[in-house]
Formats: sequence, structure tokens, C-alpha cells
Amino acid sequence: MADDDSFLHLARPLNPATIASQPSTAPLTVTIQPQALFSILDHASRKPQDQDRVIGTLLGVRSEDGTEVEVRNCYAVPHTETTEQVEVDMDYQKHMLQLHLRANPKEILVGWYATSSELNTFSALIQNFYSQQGDGTWPHPAVHLTLSTVPGKDIESRTYISAPIGVTPERAADSCLFIPVPHEIKYGEAEKSGLEVIAGAKDREDRSQMLQVDVESLERAIEQVLELLNRVSNYVNEVLDEEAEPSSALGQFLMNTLSLAPKVEPADVERDFNNHVQDVLLVSYLANTIRTQIDLSNRLATAALTMGGEGAPSTAGTGDGQKGNQNQRRTAGRGQNRSGDQ
Repeated sequence: MADDDSFLHLARPLNPATIASQPSTAPLTVTIQPQALFSILDHASRKPQDQDRVIGTLLGVRSEDGTEVEVRNCYAVPHTETTEQVEVDMDYQKHMLQLHLRANPKEILVGWYATSSELNTFSALIQNFYSQQGDGTWPHPAVHLTLSTVPGKDIESRTYISAPIGVTPERAADSCLFIPVPHEIKYGEAEKSGLEVIAGAKDREDRSQMLQVDVESLERAIEQVLELLNRVSNYVNEVLDEEAEPSSALGQFLMNTLSLAPKVEPADVERDFNNHVQDVLLVSYLANTIRTQIDLSNRLATAALTMGGEGAPSTAGTGDGQKGNQNQRRTAGRGQNRSGDQ
């Protein structure tokens, strides 16, 4: 089925298996890290013009019961696809998986991705390849992530797992059902800072963004907090003046947030902040001083070794030359005496 909203597709898998050996299809929750999405988008931007989509392998961690999957990394897998057949470099997939698991032993194979929302016959074949026993995700289901990368349109992501389906037990081994599962894109504070820097470049013509120093980042964070406080204050005033429709859920959320704020006098906050700034400056000064001392010691040690190494050969050479000249003089003197005797 070529419709983007159709999730049922029947296809013959690569290796038919019995019903008892099929992976579990329990409810699943998928969490995706931003670095995995960036890798997929970078792969999509480098695809050939005559290729509709690219595929790759998803790696991450899975909970003990297998109901929660976190996608952390991915890598591209070469493949060629036409209207009649699809070819996937399985040897490359296996070797890359071994190398990645050697470098990241805590991660495992969780599924595969494709830069197209379409589910076709080839999608079922690749899904069965990643869900197989041995080098696949069996007994857990393989996660299939689709990411639409149509220029000029918003990026849409969907996640699926597969299950056998058929009118008879024999046909169940030869069928494939894509089941949509919920997913969430989650990031921490470090990823949030990086995403904010990247988002700041979308309004620039050259798509570049300068990195800010710590003081500028602090200033920007304070400005954002002040802006949020002004928005909340304006909303509360509009509700009190009956200019905006009140929301009990939002009011409860604001009350819970304010109850968590400590009751501290402004003068105490300013004093603690100034003391903290002074401590940070002192630590920074000491760190720079230690770094300078270590660099100076390394330079002095290198200079001493260099000077000592150059002086030793020259002294030895001078001494050998003086001894050689003295021997030559003695030999010449003996020869003159013998000549005089004759």
C-alpha cells in the first residue's frame, strides 16, 4: 500500500519461521536522542539524486522487559532499490555492527530507519531481516523509524514494530504487519544548549552561528527567564482583569511551581550570587596560574635537555681533535730527529 496512513502490509519475509519463534509484540515505547536524528538527516542530505530513500541501523538500549527502547546512535547501510528488487549490503551491516558494539558495549541493535514514510514490500523484507534470529533483534521486535525528508515540508517521524499475520497458521509465517508505536524525542540540558545554538542559525543567510562564552550564555539564560516571568505575569493580570479565559490546570501548575521556590530575601540572593562569582573567578585564576606554571616547567625542562644534548658531542669532539694534533706533532718531531741523525 502506497498510502502514508496505511500500516498493514503483507509480504514474504527473508527466512520464514514458525509462529512460536516470532518476537513479542507487546506495547512498546520508543525514545529517540537528537544525535541519532541528526545523523539520519545528514545521511539523507548526501543521498544520490536518483535514490528515493536511504536506510540505516538503529542502536541503543532496551529495558529488561523489552517494553522501552532508547535510540542513541545509528549508522548508514548501503543499499540499492528499484521498482522490482532491493539489495542490502548485509556483510557491511554485520561488520559495522560488530565494530560499533566493540566501541560501545552497552548498546545493542534495536532496529532500522528509512528516510521515507512509505511502507512497501521492500520495507517488510528489510524489517524481517532486522527481526531475524542470530544477527537480529529476536526475541524482541525490531523498531522501524520512518523520517520524512521532503524539501519544504516539516519533518515527520513515525515508529513501528512488526508482527506475523495470515488467515491460516501457515500463512502467518509468510506475512508481516506493521504496528505503530508511540515515540518521544528526549534531550537533556547539554543537548538543549546545542539545539538552541543550531536553531539560532536558521535566520541567518550563511546558516552559521557563533558560539557564546560563559558570560554571554549566562546573560542569555537570565533574559529568557525574565521573558518567561513577564509572560506569566501578563497572563495572570489578564485573567484577573477578565480579559483572558482562566485555566484551572495552568493555575494549579503555577501554584505548584511557586510553592517550590524558596523564600529568600533579594539582598541575600544578591550577596550569595556575588560570593559565588568571586569564588568562580578565584578558581579560574588559580587554574590559569597552575596551567602557566606547568607550561613554563615543561619549556625549561625541554630547553635543558636540548642544550645538554648539543654540548656533549662538541666537547668530546674537541678533546679528540686536540689529542690527534698532539699525536701528529710527536710523530713529526720523531721524523725530523731521524732525518738529522742520518
